[in-house]
Amino acid sequence: MRKRLLFKAEVLFTIASLFLSPAFLPAQDASQQTSQAPAIPSRPVQPRQVKLGADYSAEKKWFPDVIQPYSPSGIAELQLANSRRFDPLIQNGKLMLSLEDAISLALEDNLAIAVERYTPWLDQVNLLRAKSGVNGPVPFDPTLTGGLNLQATNTPLNNPLFAGVVPTASATPTQALPPSYSQHIGNANFQYTQYFHEGTEFQAGFSNNRTSTNLGSFNLYNPFLQSTLTLQITQPLLKGFGTLPNTRLIIEAKNTEKVGLSQLAQQVIATVTQVSNDYWELVYARQNVQVEEASVHVSQTLYEDNKSRASIGTLSRLDVLTAQSQLASNKQALVQAQSVRMQDETTLLNDITKNPLDAAFSGIEIVPTTAISTPIESENIRIEDAVKEAWQKRPELQQLVLLLKNAEIEVKAAKNELLPSVNLFGEYIATGLGGVQTSTANSLTGKFLAGAPVVDQNGNPIANTFESVALTNSSQAIFPGGLGDTLSRMIRGKYPTLEVGINFTLPIRNRAAQADNAQALLNQRLQETQYRQEQNAIFVNVRNALIALQQDRASLVAAAESRSLAVQTFEAEQEKYKLGASTSYDVVLRSRDVTAAQGTELRVSINLLEDELKLNQAIGRTLEVNNITLADALHGKITQPSNIPGTPEAENRAGYR
Repeated sequence: MRKRLLFKAEVLFTIASLFLSPAFLPAQDASQQTSQAPAIPSRPVQPRQVKLGADYSAEKKWFPDVIQPYSPSGIAELQLANSRRFDPLIQNGKLMLSLEDAISLALEDNLAIAVERYTPWLDQVNLLRAKSGVNGPVPFDPTLTGGLNLQATNTPLNNPLFAGVVPTASATPTQALPPSYSQHIGNANFQYTQYFHEGTEFQAGFSNNRTSTNLGSFNLYNPFLQSTLTLQITQPLLKGFGTLPNTRLIIEAKNTEKVGLSQLAQQVIATVTQVSNDYWELVYARQNVQVEEASVHVSQTLYEDNKSRASIGTLSRLDVLTAQSQLASNKQALVQAQSVRMQDETTLLNDITKNPLDAAFSGIEIVPTTAISTPIESENIRIEDAVKEAWQKRPELQQLVLLLKNAEIEVKAAKNELLPSVNLFGEYIATGLGGVQTSTANSLTGKFLAGAPVVDQNGNPIANTFESVALTNSSQAIFPGGLGDTLSRMIRGKYPTLEVGINFTLPIRNRAAQADNAQALLNQRLQETQYRQEQNAIFVNVRNALIALQQDRASLVAAAESRSLAVQTFEAEQEKYKLGASTSYDVVLRSRDVTAAQGTELRVSINLLEDELKLNQAIGRTLEVNNITLADALHGKITQPSNIPGTPEAENRAGYR
């Protein structure tokens, strides 16, 4: 019952507001919405405004080139040639590639980044469309419409009396032609319409009509010209009042453009991380090949030694077969390692080129020149500080904040749509009439019954007096007039029409607006929930990255110690074998241990570098660490000095050891 009473009170208040000034409502709504919206903590820093090169949100100016808005846009042709930066890097059939070069080339040639560059440009196009208002409540592009037409009609009349036409006599009644009504009409009409961001509509119409008939005696002017100027302005007072309901699509399009920039930054982060990861995987693959080659060399030496000793009878054939089996196993591992190396080369080449089938890359070997280094101990950072930094820098959160802003705008706009439609309008119409005037003389007085009046010395017409005109062979006189007279009378407002009023539309049930309002609120709550969900996901990513970095750093120490002990054990086993205190099988086992330990240490070293890449990505530091700006991503070139591990300058700045 209480809800019903409140509902009735709101309805009565709304009806009463139709006749009251409601200008305070939008401001009041906005304040209430702000107070009711839940605060979202730790919102990230918004993306900085970046020059995208060509600004597709800028309209083409019609002045001084009036045809410019009607000409197609000029878009640069797609360039799929590889960067010229490759030329000095290719030496003797080898691509000498540092990590810095790989990242720079990826920024310029990686197709995933190239595809994502179109997102903010397309968002600019949508912003331009939003500025026109074509999909919004009202169109903001002014329109000028006009029409010119000429018409000539000749209509036969069956009743000349009522038409005022005397039929022409003919020799024979049966040959008499029916009278006709002839009319010539010319129209030139124009109308200008413009809407403003406050919802105001302005219309200006200008119509001109020239008509002449063969019934001149019944018209004051024949031909006559009539010009009409109509000015009309309409202002919404409730629904559609204010800039927010009418420009929400423009505001949202600007936010969406920032979302596109953030998505580009996210793609660059992902690509730089992937390229760096693929680079280190190639480093691992190449060094793993060297480890396997060394293992094959040791097995080959052992096999040949056993074979020689067996030929002189100092060693059994079983020892030869054991060494031979180990040699075959190591060769198989070498082939697999070489296959992985070629696969990693292909992956990295695809990361940094637009066309990996370029003839310059046929049979090329990629040689990484950046050495493996140990990152500084960044895992000691407090998890709270790392997560807070990630919440400020991660592009995913920046995008959700912008989408949440759009959702808040939709809530306010949907709330305005709940209101009745009340429009205040005013109209002014000015009409002018003129043309050629015909006057007939009175046979008794010689004065004309109509014509130009006689005026006194003050310019006032003298009643019932008209200028005399001498007649020779005619009983009529012509007083010329035209468009100038008509426009003069229209401009001076001799025949004005003024109108002002209020129109209102009150939806009785208003279900569509209620549904839109509920949908906007639900979508806002959904965006807030997704924001919190993404924050939690970032927390998990950061924590896992810190844990992995800490564990792999400890694993690297253990792996290095294990490899050192394995080498010492293998060397000792070889000495025992030479003295006859050991068997070839034991030597093979120790050789396997050395190979496994070397591979494990190498793998953990690469894992540690990749863990740092994941941590930088989780916190949102990737672009910062590599001194890449969003402008660099857009233009495909790094303008700042590099800060990449493995380069002397980077090691001095970042504290790598």
